[in-house]
Amino acid sequence: MFIKILTKTYKGQVTHYASLVVNRRKFGKVVQTVKANLGSVTEEQIPYLKAAYSAKKPRLVYDETPEVPPPKKSG
Repeated sequence: MFIKILTKTYKGQVTHYASLVVNRRKFGKVVQTVKANLGSVTEEQIPYLKAAYSAKKPRLVYDETPEVPPPKKSG
């Protein structure tokens, strides 16, 4: 399952729609089936939706200052 984003432009206004989609093989061909229409979403919501349904869960919130490991002592 994954999130599919459709982008529509009407009179210069861009709107994004999200759908929950499943890939299946039928007669040797891949067919996408929409399981749920999630409706209109903002650009800020898209990465969070995709992360929620991804196989590998990415880390969306990062520390402001990255941790730097202490220098290795040689000797």
